[in-house]
Amino acid sequence: MLILAIKPGHDGGIAALRDGRLLFSLESEKDSYRRYTGLTPATVLSAAELCDGIPDVIALGGWYRRGVIDRHIGAGYEGQEIHDGFRDFFGKRVRYFSSSHERSHIMMALGLAPESDAEFRTVLVWEGYTGAYYVVDRNARIVRTVPVLSQPGVRYAQLFAIADPAYPSDATHQRFQDSGKLMALAAFGRAEDADADIVATVDRLLDPAAELPLPKTDFRDSPVYDSGVTSQATKTAAALLTRRVFQLFEDTARRQLPAGTPLLISGGCGLNCDWNGLWRQSDHFSSVFVPPCTNDSGSAIGTAVDALHHTTGRYTVDWNVYGGLPFDRDSTPDSSVWSHRPLDHHRLARTLSAGHVVAWVQGRWEIGPRALGHRSLLAEPFTARTRDRLNEIKAREDYRPIAPCCRTEDVADLFEGDFDDPYMLYFRKVKSSELHAVTHVDGSARVQTVSRADNAELHTLLSAFARERGAGALCNTSLNFNGRGFINRMSDLVEYCEARGIDDMVVDDDWYTHRGAAV
Repeated sequence: MLILAIKPGHDGGIAALRDGRLLFSLESEKDSYRRYTGLTPATVLSAAELCDGIPDVIALGGWYRRGVIDRHIGAGYEGQEIHDGFRDFFGKRVRYFSSSHERSHIMMALGLAPESDAEFRTVLVWEGYTGAYYVVDRNARIVRTVPVLSQPGVRYAQLFAIADPAYPSDATHQRFQDSGKLMALAAFGRAEDADADIVATVDRLLDPAAELPLPKTDFRDSPVYDSGVTSQATKTAAALLTRRVFQLFEDTARRQLPAGTPLLISGGCGLNCDWNGLWRQSDHFSSVFVPPCTNDSGSAIGTAVDALHHTTGRYTVDWNVYGGLPFDRDSTPDSSVWSHRPLDHHRLARTLSAGHVVAWVQGRWEIGPRALGHRSLLAEPFTARTRDRLNEIKAREDYRPIAPCCRTEDVADLFEGDFDDPYMLYFRKVKSSELHAVTHVDGSARVQTVSRADNAELHTLLSAFARERGAGALCNTSLNFNGRGFINRMSDLVEYCEARGIDDMVVDDDWYTHRGAAV
């Protein structure tokens, strides 16, 4: 059975399952489209090209439509409603399925999680609007729902907007990128330093009755208001809000949820590595799983899983994180500007050791928002100037950390917490005093662990770099234009590298070096 699922609204995407195996998951922001963009015609055409026939099931994720007439799309945003019927699709009678956006998060987590014989599992969905636990039995039936706090993601992002003088005082919209920026700033503050006025600001943000986002002027009396996003007041408030949000959800779990169940985390707040680390430390759950596409980038997969479960009773999916499109070689780099040679991992390791930044492209792109060694910028991890240069190349704020990738063999020597994290979803403390480029202000790093089984090409390069410098770790940040999804075509890659002074591009087995590069 072929299931094709569509995620409408922001972070648009399309995914397909063939007999329970993920064929692809295509997010419309990738291939250098704007971040968070809705479903594009190009994405639909790419999906049609990858499908080996007309789908048996068309699955539409629920959403909302706001305008002159407010109306649900499909099964709507919230609740457990399911639509099931038939409709014509390109001349074929196909099954039509729709379930809510809320369910897409639940089913994505269940579908991608490791198989378990536990009688019950707990799914935490915390995102822009939903903040609740769901106790699910082994047949994927929700037996209990425990609401905690609505709009946790919006509340988190609103603090950044309050502090940002560039955010209009009368605006009431959410900027999706603000949550990630606030997460970086929280590391610069201490919750214990919050005075009464900052505590009052956080209390107002966490008021369950508040319908956010509120006009920024409602916080005009706060010390955070227009103080600047890098002010100490903002950093302290960010640290306090981070602590308080987690405590609220953890306290609810301890009071109202059975102990010892596996915890599956879904929703955009699952990208907060600080919170993920705290969940790992909690003794209330037996284990923790966070999928790589925990935010809305995984919603199309979740709707496909829901349709699979509804039609067959199955919900566990065979999947790989590198489930996007292959790289499009739509052009050939100009030979008068770029020299070409076959990839030599040892020589490339020496080039990285000498301080070069390398655009690294392998196979199909990663599902989810994190670059995991298929659409990455790689660089040596030892000097602070490398961090600064990468942030300059990416046109990012200087307070944003740069993440490392590290061979599994080296993790225990370089970082605390010897556990696998192939999707770069947890913070851990840096043990090595030499990794200046990837050590955040609080001494942490968001490490992608790399094994030969997970990513053989990147593991080979890290091994070559370990022989060169004694540590199998590199800076690894996403290969993208600012405000755009991953680069996925040669013409964009050449434009990007020439504009930003990147002298080395590796695409699968081909290595291109700018002829003007310093030797």
